[in-house]
Amino acid sequence: MKSYSTRVLLVEDEDVARKTLSFYLNTIFDEVVVAKDGEEGASIFKKNFEQKKRFDLVLTDLKMPNKDGISMIDDMRELVPNQRFIIVSAHKNEDDLLKLINLRVLGYFVKPLNIDNMMEMLKKAKEEVLADNSHNGKSKLITLNKQYTYDKVNDKLYSEESIVKLSKKELDILKVLIDNLGDVVPVPKFKELVWNDINTNDSAFRTVMKRLKDKVKDNDFIISHKGYGYIIEKPLKK
Repeated sequence: MKSYSTRVLLVEDEDVARKTLSFYLNTIFDEVVVAKDGEEGASIFKKNFEQKKRFDLVLTDLKMPNKDGISMIDDMRELVPNQRFIIVSAHKNEDDLLKLINLRVLGYFVKPLNIDNMMEMLKKAKEEVLADNSHNGKSKLITLNKQYTYDKVNDKLYSEESIVKLSKKELDILKVLIDNLGDVVPVPKFKELVWNDINTNDSAFRTVMKRLKDKVKDNDFIISHKGYGYIIEKPLKK
């Protein structure tokens, strides 16, 4: 089986910092692509996305010309909601931290860099990347829409980076929908697979389905086909 090749995008406007970070990143990751500001970083990220190529990690400064790091991160997450980031900045302030709370930020380093700490974080990031791609080289995350993803290996539903807590029956219903992604699942099939009884009371099924849909109501991806069943439509191919 072909080994997984790790890719990193480095976005840094300072020449010395960019060369230093690039050197260390190349000692850990297989491919390092470099951008000189947020605008170039966003452009490279989008171009790769359109070519169906992904970056396992984006290492970026925050204060940069043309487009700041926060705005660039927002652009990237529109395309890849679960993108990983590590922040390298000259300052660590509360405003930046508040903006980054809901993002998939693995670390935040303040210049001048502590190389030992940074190398340890980068190695951990690579370990996480390789673990995510250890299942036949395929991502274990299924993108349901811009907000929700489902981890089929660990049976976890995520709203951005937060786990959505589901009861056993709610999770069982969701798993049936995931296993039949793109197909309408009739109500009797839910009863058979989740309750092991096709004669289960309709109200019992509706109660659990309503609880599940209520938990994703801010960006619901479960579509009802009245009188027949429910479907999670397949996301558009990227």
